[in-house]
Amino acid sequence: MSPDTRRTFLLDGVEIPFREGQTVFDAAMAAGVYIPHLCHNPDFEPHSSCRLCTVIVNGRPFASCTQPAVAGQEVRSDTPELQEMRRALTQMLLVEGNHYCPSCEKSGACRLQATAYAVGLQDNHFPQFFPHRDVDASHPDIIFDRDRCILCGLCVRISRTVDRKNVFTMTGRGIQTTIVVDSPSGLLADSRVSRDDEAVQHCPVGALMMKGGAFAVPIGERLYDKAPISEDSVAQFQAREARLNG
Repeated sequence: MSPDTRRTFLLDGVEIPFREGQTVFDAAMAAGVYIPHLCHNPDFEPHSSCRLCTVIVNGRPFASCTQPAVAGQEVRSDTPELQEMRRALTQMLLVEGNHYCPSCEKSGACRLQATAYAVGLQDNHFPQFFPHRDVDASHPDIIFDRDRCILCGLCVRISRTVDRKNVFTMTGRGIQTTIVVDSPSGLLADSRVSRDDEAVQHCPVGALMMKGGAFAVPIGERLYDKAPISEDSVAQFQAREARLNG
């Protein structure tokens, strides 16, 4: 893009270039600026359900993963208020489910755990809910642990738009919201899901996991043990941008 057609916006006072069609989130990550997020995966359609990526655009809050980048707009992300909001949202996710990080086989590769470190979480602050939720181990290859589900909706969106199976859907409202399986019995074993489904591969926490591979990679050698999520997410996003623009 030539200098005279180069479009930019300000993010915390830094000029960020962007392409037509990019969101604030896309442009920031491509420029090496990490914005915390849980429900978003750049390979799939954004949903803005977790709200961790909220930024202030021209004085108003927006989810950066769905907010279009516009030339000249002023965006704020690294503010005490937004950082506190992100910590509170992460704390609520941790207390609403049953997340036992030291004994979880996803530890070290869990986006929720890594994000908690990234936003500076020191404690859960809120009372623990300790809900009683079913674990579906009926499938020969996959286990579905609702205790660890954070309702990011990735499995729902990917199963619908990529796998074309509609295996998962959300039901209920508020605190009663849950993920259900589309099968006669409601169990994974009676659904069309398979171990190769993209919906299963991209769960950011330990809710959908493959059987037979527990701790195959030792703790200490896992994704976020090697680099904090801020560095890893930016590096992966920039590598993806390089491939797309190759």
